[in-house]
Amino acid sequence: MTPHAKSATIRFSIDADLLGLARILAELRSDVTFPGDRGGIVFKKCRPPYPIQRGALDVEWLPEAARRQWLIITRDRNIQQHRREIAAVRESGARMIALVGADARTKFDQLEVVMCRWRDIEKCLGEPGPFTYQASRTRLTPVDLTQIE
Repeated sequence: MTPHAKSATIRFSIDADLLGLARILAELRSDVTFPGDRGGIVFKKCRPPYPIQRGALDVEWLPEAARRQWLIITRDRNIQQHRREIAAVRESGARMIALVGADARTKFDQLEVVMCRWRDIEKCLGEPGPFTYQASRTRLTPVDLTQIE
């Protein structure tokens, strides 16, 4: 850390399936991290390196992200069909935003979804987990975690 940089507080963890988007956001925000992030200084705030082993399984990194109270941003257009991931979110108390559908195919599309929904995403920081929302350019929709066993 440089003498003029303050320590950053991480609030968002971008999943490994969105590394291109993660790198863009981490250049702009000190509160964003991602697998493989070496840390850095953004607007005089020093972000630490990503503390979770790269390549960790969902059952390993989801509880750690939840423990750290990070809001997870991932890409999963079929989130409601992935029972193990939903169970891991539920059991760990994780908070997750899943970019979905055609709106989340390319890096530019993903950035557009995040920017269109950013204020809604930030509001989720105040919600207790577990939860998962599906995010598209036009809406943020809750996933019913109780209906998936």
